[in-house]
Amino acid sequence: MIKSIIKNVKNMEKNTLKIMLSGFKFSFIICIISCIISLLYITNPISHILYESSIILFKTGLTFAITFFICAFAIDKIKKMF
Repeated sequence: MIKSIIKNVKNMEKNTLKIMLSGFKFSFIICIISCIISLLYITNPISHILYESSIILFKTGLTFAITFFICAFAIDKIKKMF
């Protein structure tokens, strides 16, 4: 199954792959920001809001990454059908 996913990624169009990779970079930046906020909370636990916001940002970053991955496959399939 993993080999077929890797094969599909290698066979993607360049534009679709470029958009997917830029989406991964965007998601990675969001996750890094959430880790920084979490470190702020660990070093200075003033408010529980920092903890909650870091967890929410991390979940958002992971959701964006998965969405970009799935949408890239869907767009590639649609482009190849037509």
